[in-house]
Parts: sequence; structure tokens; C-alpha cells
Amino acid sequence: MLSRRDFLRSAGLAAAAVAAAPALRAQSAEPFRLRYVLSSAMYGYAPLAEVLPEVAKTGSESIDIWCKVHGDQREQAAALGDEAFAALLSKHGVKVGVSTRYPLGPFKLQDEMAWVKKHGGTTVVCGSTGPKNPAGAAAKAAIAKFLEDMKPHAAKAEELGVRIAIENHSNQALHHPDSLRAFAELNKSPALGVAFAPHHLHEWADQIPALLRDLGARNLPFMYFQEHSEGIFKKASKEEELRQMAGRGKLDYRPIVKALRDIRFDGQVELFMHPTPRGIPVLPTTAEVTGLINESRAYVEKCVRETA
Repeated sequence: MLSRRDFLRSAGLAAAAVAAAPALRAQSAEPFRLRYVLSSAMYGYAPLAEVLPEVAKTGSESIDIWCKVHGDQREQAAALGDEAFAALLSKHGVKVGVSTRYPLGPFKLQDEMAWVKKHGGTTVVCGSTGPKNPAGAAAKAAIAKFLEDMKPHAAKAEELGVRIAIENHSNQALHHPDSLRAFAELNKSPALGVAFAPHHLHEWADQIPALLRDLGARNLPFMYFQEHSEGIFKKASKEEELRQMAGRGKLDYRPIVKALRDIRFDGQVELFMHPTPRGIPVLPTTAEVTGLINESRAYVEKCVRETA
């Protein structure tokens, strides 16, 4: 027989479970959706006033401001000054979601994080430091050191209410699947995560869904929807270059979307590709670039429906 204390404890737990059930049901009933952010670099060095109206047209919730050499919208914003830039954002009903700032590296982001926060943003994307492409035990050691070095910067990000997203980029410490698994195991900061890049995992494409599950939503503030193509790094036909876009290449996004659904991913996603040379729009006109993005978005949304 239960003691009085055990009975009361059991009754209390049962009551708490009953009370929590509606909230849990409501959470599970929320439809899965992807939060798109538009990369300014897709339009090359086009003026901000030309790019910002495309945010709504692409179904995006915010803009990712890129700097040279991929785009120059960050430099344009700096030239305008904070007040004029904020007015331009307001005019077009756009907010900054992300600032992609590879030239700064992961240790010089303090001013950029404050700038992002000032304009309503949540994320700064950059690369990692350390040995190139470590695997196995070397990957775990490299990521452990990197995370230790990032502690003061992650603390500042947490203080500001923004997140630093580190891309798993080729020829960097965070690249091999082992390094991503090490990040998932060792990262303790809620202000630090991965800018997940499938195109840098083309050698291990079959592992992408499992890696997303290993990382979990807590480590995934940002994800590129981009895949590998020979046109990323060298001059190729436009058809080959465009195979980086979701729906145009070989990558099946349904297992990827299913993994994101399963982990209740709520980060930002970016439909993206690199032109060669860098700094040019991916297609000749702004309307064509927006059309290309929407074509990929239609494919991804089809994957969302098919994995429901």
C-alpha cells in the first residue's frame, strides 16, 4: 500500500500532467513551417532600395545582409548610417534577420552583434578557426578548443539576445561530420550554434538527416538550402551553376525536411547559391533572381507537404 506521502506525491504528479496536457497538445498541433530569410548576396551589388522589396515577394520574414565580396549591402547600410538605414527598412516593411560577416571571423563580432540587435536581427553568421577538416579524435579536440575560445563571445551574444551561427565550411575546423557531432556533444551555450551547410557535406550527403538530428534544434539557428555544384568554385555553364538551388540538383530534400520536422526546427533557412565570379547577381535581373528563389521555395514547400 502507498504511504500517505507517496499517495499525495503521485496525486500531485498526476494533476500536473493533466494541467500540462492541453499545452503539450497545442504545441504538437502547431503546424511545421520554415522561416525563410532572403540573402542580399543573391542580387550581387544591387542597391538596398532594390533588394528590400524582394523580401516579401520571396515569402521571407527578414533579410540577410551580406558584405563584400559576395554582396555589398552591408557597406551600403554603413554608408547610409543607422538612422537612414532603419528608415529604409521601415519604408519597405523589412527587418534585418541575419548579418553574414565572414571577414570578421568569430572573434571580432561584438560591434556587428550590437548592430544586428539594433535593427531587430537575431543572428550573425561566420566561420570557425583551427585546423582544416579534422576528423575523429582530432575533430573533437579542435571543436573543444574552439568552443572554449568562443566563451566570451558567446557570452556577449547571450547578453545582447543574438546568436552566433558557425558555418560548417570546407577547409575549416567545423567541416567534417565528426566535427559537427562533436559540436552537438560539447556546445553548452544557447547563444552559439551551427549555420548548417549541406553543400559542404556533399561527400557525406547520406549523413545529413542524421547530423541534423544529432545537432537538434537547439544547435541550429540557421541553415542554408544549397547543394554542391561544380559551379560553386569555378566558371561553369549557368545550368550547372544553378544546380546549387534546392530542386535543381541531385539532393532529395524530403529526408532533410523530415529531420527538421522531427527535431521541431525553428531556425532560419536561406535558399542560396554562389555565382562565379562572386559579387554578381545569380541571374541578370532582380525579377529573375526572385523568380529563381520562389521556384526553389515551391520545391521545398512541396517537400514539407510530403513529409507531413
